[in-house]
Amino acid sequence: METVAPFKEVIEEIKENGAEALKFCYQCGKCDTVCPWNRVRTFSMRKLIREATFGLSEIETEDIWRCTTCGKCPQKCPRDVKQIHNMVGLRRMATGYGVFPAAVKPYRGVSAGLTADGNPFGKERSTRAEWAEGLAVKPFAEGMEILYFPGCYLSYDPRLKKVAAATANILKKAGVDFGILGTKENCCGESIRKTGNEAVFKRLARENIKTFIDNGVKRILVSSPHCYHTFKNEYPEFSASFETVHISQYLAELIHDGRLQITKEYEKKITYHDPCYLGRHNGVFEEPREVLKKIPGLELKEMFESQEESLCCGMGGGRVWAETPKSERFSNLRLEQAIGLGAEVLVTSCPYCITSFEDSRLVLNYEDVIEVKDITEILQEVI
Repeated sequence: METVAPFKEVIEEIKENGAEALKFCYQCGKCDTVCPWNRVRTFSMRKLIREATFGLSEIETEDIWRCTTCGKCPQKCPRDVKQIHNMVGLRRMATGYGVFPAAVKPYRGVSAGLTADGNPFGKERSTRAEWAEGLAVKPFAEGMEILYFPGCYLSYDPRLKKVAAATANILKKAGVDFGILGTKENCCGESIRKTGNEAVFKRLARENIKTFIDNGVKRILVSSPHCYHTFKNEYPEFSASFETVHISQYLAELIHDGRLQITKEYEKKITYHDPCYLGRHNGVFEEPREVLKKIPGLELKEMFESQEESLCCGMGGGRVWAETPKSERFSNLRLEQAIGLGAEVLVTSCPYCITSFEDSRLVLNYEDVIEVKDITEILQEVI
């Protein structure tokens, strides 16, 4: 197994961060009161931070893998304790020693798939662009207006391929000169980094950066907030910076510039879910709402926990690959909130959120009660 980092360096980093946490942490427990895990089970981030300070006696504990990196506790912490940084650091140690509790053992297969084929599903790289067949989508060439980077889920997952197709149709309708990398595209690496496998993340990042540079990419359009966050905030660590725009931002731009005309009504009550990595982590709240409010007939109703207070879907921080009991899924709570508003459609802008909400629809037998759609799927119906 490839070592993620010299163990001594990782341990020293944890000790340093732990000492910093002890220096500033009040042990007030604010992190525990806002953590979504305490809506479905007992969980204490405060306890983990204290244990990290003095050294965990067992890195096998599943608790260090629970954090979805949703950003609620850093947002509310009165002492700026870096909870996410500490949890990822602990995972780096566990990953380095190959220690995985049963619930997160799928991470091993994910890592292998990313290394071999550039995607977490272990699917052949040659099939990465099959979602675009019949849509007349061009390969990206230098000088094009924008590179569309659909990401892994939209390239391989049957449900999410519909979102990629909707995006391509909208871009063509607006006359955007765009292309895709197809088989040259790699996973952005965000989730594997959050699970502690720094080595695989760095490999993916460097390969993507080289591909972007070699192909003359200047501006990147993404569907996933996780790709958005990674390209925008983490790839600069490798001295590489690309203008990155999320699809919800780009749709607002196209409508504002008059390149995309809405011609039909959408007479349904909808509510919008703010993905953690689009909203809380990157401050993109208004653009998706601006787009939805432009659609005639659509009634937008806000959930109580919206924008900065949005409830995590539960799939961030690598939890998308973990086994979460049906009774402990945050997405069940979110679906109940949307239905409680009388919403007919739950709209979002993240493949992880869509996956978790679609699964909850099945688990809760709400398939005939509420629909789950990406913002592009709504817009495709009205242009």
